[in-house]
Amino acid sequence: MPRRLRGRFDSVIVPDQSADEKFLRRALDRARQGIGLASPNPHVGAVIVDSLGGIAGTGSYTYAGIKHAEVLALEQAGEKARGGTLYVNLEPHCHQGRTPPCTDALIAAGIHRVVASMPDPNPKVSGKGFEQLRAAGVLVEVGGFEAEARRLNEAFARYIRHGVPLVTLKSAMTLDAKIAPPPTERFKREPGIPAGGWITGEAARAHVQQLRHASDAILVGVGTILADDPLLTDRSGNPRRRPLLRVILDSHLRLPSHSRLLQSSARQDASQPDVLVFCSSGDQTKKRELQARGIRVKQVPAASDGKPDIHAILRCLGELEITSVMIEGGSTVNTMALASGVVDKVFLYYAPKILGDGSLPFSVSAEFPLPRRLRDIRIHHFDEDVAIEGYLRDPYTE
Repeated sequence: MPRRLRGRFDSVIVPDQSADEKFLRRALDRARQGIGLASPNPHVGAVIVDSLGGIAGTGSYTYAGIKHAEVLALEQAGEKARGGTLYVNLEPHCHQGRTPPCTDALIAAGIHRVVASMPDPNPKVSGKGFEQLRAAGVLVEVGGFEAEARRLNEAFARYIRHGVPLVTLKSAMTLDAKIAPPPTERFKREPGIPAGGWITGEAARAHVQQLRHASDAILVGVGTILADDPLLTDRSGNPRRRPLLRVILDSHLRLPSHSRLLQSSARQDASQPDVLVFCSSGDQTKKRELQARGIRVKQVPAASDGKPDIHAILRCLGELEITSVMIEGGSTVNTMALASGVVDKVFLYYAPKILGDGSLPFSVSAEFPLPRRLRDIRIHHFDEDVAIEGYLRDPYTE
């Protein structure tokens, strides 16, 4: 049963633990509504429960909407916010940014209690919002559904702490770790379908679209373009604030002018180009041709193998406020990403198939710097297919 306390206000009802869990989960659900719409800022959802235990206001943050989730919830709640409880998945901000501090608004509205999942991962502000609220007499409790909240904002954490995006390596393979059949057995059914056909089924491929939707950018090597002629778009059907940035590693600018990727880019809004090509050398005429079509081309230093330096690429993407990038490359790109140590997270899909010798492997080399063990593993099922999700690095601490 709810407990009635006396304190700063004449009468305040504090929800019991089960109510706290229900409302905090509702706040997390509201935060997820900002996926694709909040980057480069975090996903935040807020629920305000009045002094009688009813929901008085809710809010979900979107970057274009500017107002933070807490302020939207306060506006909806009005006077019912006084003496109430705010449930939020992330610490309310207490600094002047694009908007005034949320903590000031909460205090002015008379919020009595704040229940939050986790502190702000920004080391410059973490904990300060809670400190300000407590100093004003607001009860603050932290930690509910923290694991879910951390996953939701892991890309923001990596970006705000290091200035580079969270890197997820995604691949679909058979049980013997092959991503395509031998060249002699490959075929081209239609543009966009891998030359060897699909490895995984429809359910797994639909889930990939959800991963793309949650990403700011997708990265492949030019070899994938030459082999499969993919579009590399977000086909989830969910709204997003800015187009999925399609990043191509193309050392010598071999990207075909007739590729579907370039043709689709030509139909996009020129003010928001959605294709970015990184090269380490290349014909200047081809570079000008691509730029004339609205394609961004950036030359970065070459790594020891002559290919564009992935570390320089990630720094560039961070400067563009890209907080998350999903690598969907072939064997060469997979090897480069793992060997360079830039991968934070993997999402590996396995189909119950065996392709055998001569097939294209997930990686062209097993000679990585050190054997690494995945942490915080989750296993997902998609009809007959299985996916393993895990981390090589904690985006909050490493």
